[in-house]
Amino acid sequence: MSTSAEPTAAEELEDQLRHALAAGNEHALRELLADRHPAEIARLVEAESGDARDTLWDSLPSERQSEVLVELSDSVRAQFIDRMGAGELLSVTEHLDPDDAADLLGELPEERVFQILNALDQQERQRLESILSYPEDTAGGLMTTEALTVRPDITLDVVLRYLRQRGELPETTDTLVVVDREGRYLGLLPLTALLTQKPDTRVGQIMDRETRPISVDLADAEVATLFAQRDLVSAPVVDESGQFVGRITIDDVVDVMREDAEQSFMNMAGMSAEDDLFAPVLRSARRRGLWLGVNLATAFLASWVIGLFDAALERMVALAILMPIVASMGGNAGSQTLALIIRGIALEQIGPRNAWRLLNRELIVGSVNSAVWAVVVGAISIVWFRDLSLGLVIGAAMIINLLVAAAAGFLIPITLRRVGIDPAIASAVFLTTVTDVVGFLAFLGLATWVLL
Repeated sequence: MSTSAEPTAAEELEDQLRHALAAGNEHALRELLADRHPAEIARLVEAESGDARDTLWDSLPSERQSEVLVELSDSVRAQFIDRMGAGELLSVTEHLDPDDAADLLGELPEERVFQILNALDQQERQRLESILSYPEDTAGGLMTTEALTVRPDITLDVVLRYLRQRGELPETTDTLVVVDREGRYLGLLPLTALLTQKPDTRVGQIMDRETRPISVDLADAEVATLFAQRDLVSAPVVDESGQFVGRITIDDVVDVMREDAEQSFMNMAGMSAEDDLFAPVLRSARRRGLWLGVNLATAFLASWVIGLFDAALERMVALAILMPIVASMGGNAGSQTLALIIRGIALEQIGPRNAWRLLNRELIVGSVNSAVWAVVVGAISIVWFRDLSLGLVIGAAMIINLLVAAAAGFLIPITLRRVGIDPAIASAVFLTTVTDVVGFLAFLGLATWVLL
């Protein structure tokens, strides 16, 4: 009796979409996507290509398109933006929160940005211009200007009446920002305190004075680190004079974390996290070709080292059989250290204070592992080829390469970071080169010296 796994809800939706797209049934598409989250729709759009992608997009009403647009990867988003006129872009922008609208406008040519800004009302234009004045990868570029501020000398009853009069709160509001008459940041009023304290209590009596604001020019990666360390839901942002200018919310920080993680992962293969799965073949081939060329150059270097010992390989076939083991074990050991160090750099856990202590630790770990596995590999080689000297040679080569791999796995990303290169981009290629070259050189060099 055989059983088959039931299709998941996502698989059922994709199957229904496929049938609706094949039939060109836009009414069915609209119904299928009506209650879906914008991020889910974005995933479905990115999973299609060509006419199917366009049909899926065109089935969305304009207000839904605006929500989905900010969830798409840069490359896919650019395809749809290029097709839009100024009127369509204006319609899309009007449906977005200021920070999302600013992200969208930041990807447009200046003349199109001016067209859209000039068509907005003065208040909305000022909000967007404020955010656009800051680099995208800073707290200023990440923040939203939608925030509620109160002064410290009013009572909670006045605040509550003000909120009831407004009728709604900005998304992800967990605190109100307390400012003085000039708009300088003083502290935060948590909603929990607002709802649980006596109505005649003044804001200044119970406000949180301990939470420090985030500087408007702080890098977005550092903002994400602060949110993770302090378990923040939102945080106030101030300029160099202490003036409150906006707030950052957890949903935007999660996007930063996800994008950084994707970028680090893709960088290790020399690719971009924003690459479209269905990008034109020639464009994808060109982007990947450079990275393949770098790998080819390093492979030739390793081959050149092997070529130096061609006479030894011809005389002793066992060397050719065992040679990949040394390089492979070194590569694996180095990758373990490399992953640990890149993670430490990303989380800002590695600095001048602890760097050399960490290097010593990795060398000790490498020494233990190299000794254990040198004995294992050496013993297997002795039994396999009945040659004690060969076992000793490969064991010694294993120790050398694993120690070098541990040092390289530490030093390569640290060095790349100091010269301003993302360690995730090139570390793997350099590490592979080092472990291959050192592994071949140590094994074949020792074999030539001892055995031949």
